[in-house]
Amino acid sequence: MATLKQLLLKHTEFAAVIRNEKPYRRLDFSANNHELLRRDFSETDIFSKYIFEEMLSGNTFTGIGGYGEDRVIYRHRKHFTSEEENPRSIHLGTDIWAGAGEAIYAPLNGIVYSFAFNDHYGDYGPTIILSHELEDIKFFTLYGHLSLSSLDGLFEGKSIAAGEKFAEIGPYPENGDWPPHLHLQIISDIGSYLGDFPGVSSIKDREHYVSICPDPNLILRIGENGVI
Repeated sequence: MATLKQLLLKHTEFAAVIRNEKPYRRLDFSANNHELLRRDFSETDIFSKYIFEEMLSGNTFTGIGGYGEDRVIYRHRKHFTSEEENPRSIHLGTDIWAGAGEAIYAPLNGIVYSFAFNDHYGDYGPTIILSHELEDIKFFTLYGHLSLSSLDGLFEGKSIAAGEKFAEIGPYPENGDWPPHLHLQIISDIGSYLGDFPGVSSIKDREHYVSICPDPNLILRIGENGVI
């Protein structure tokens, strides 16, 4: 049987998740970005202005990136550093940085598997998990940092069609108190999680989580040549 990665590579019919006309710019939140080490971004308003005014040149770009990135930005959030001996810093999804209210569309047919308001500082905020099936392989996509209104009218088992708008990027602080963006993650084995799943792992656990959370660009298909 094909692996999930092989299956996603084989298919090409995925709908665009974000549909604005802005070009993409890859953003770096690792130690290679020295600004993150020199400046204090613990205040969300300051961090948001840095992303949208500086990194995205006055919001003229849509930010993209982060899969597998070892991020230093989590040092400001106790949500990721509570285990001092094994802090979490490896990002397991792709982030798409766009303004609050930006529409989110389903990349393929699915059903609502679960949803929740993960209401902790630094957490996902409103979160929706869809389940999908391709060629008898079941997997999940997680959408975090949504607007609270994205959860209105949802129920487990609700059908979501490919290309259907089903959510919006949320504002802070309701989105987990982050600058507005979408966290998209693919999950092959969700275990017993409902409305939540680790989006950041420790370096120690990286191999395990990357093995069950393949690169979301297998669905997004945002080409390197189209990213500045």
